[in-house]
Amino acid sequence: MLRYRVVKGNKRLKQKQLVKDSEYRALSEFRQSIHDYLDFSDHAARAAGIEPRQYQLLLAIRGLPRDVEPTVGTLAARLRVRHHSAVELIDRAGHNGFVKRERSADGRYVLVQLTAKGLQSLERAVAERLEELQSAGPVLVDELRRLLRSKNGSRALKK
Repeated sequence: MLRYRVVKGNKRLKQKQLVKDSEYRALSEFRQSIHDYLDFSDHAARAAGIEPRQYQLLLAIRGLPRDVEPTVGTLAARLRVRHHSAVELIDRAGHNGFVKRERSADGRYVLVQLTAKGLQSLERAVAERLEELQSAGPVLVDELRRLLRSKNGSRALKK
């Protein structure tokens, strides 16, 4: 969708383009690079024997801050899914031996923990992704810098 600003001048209305063609191209390239990395990431997860959504679950569990408990609700929020969808994902990951459920010390919450198999599979997938970031990372950073340096990319659009 193109965004234009209507400017009054000499009793005639003319349209001024708010976003340059180069900015559209830069944003498109940046999105394509992110997509390419995520596509690689899905393939790396499958190569490590994990479905992509299960990989995201394992990473969310392992990557939680130390003071945050891996409850179903917390994981649902991190994965941006509804509670029941997180439960289904946890069920599938549990069936595959990647996670296990435990009750919290007070018994009020169900905590989701990685199993040894889950941790080992996650480590393989993450190692491959970190290696890929050595080449994909600089491309993403360059494209983001290009966007941020652009005249309109570095300031909010005025209304």
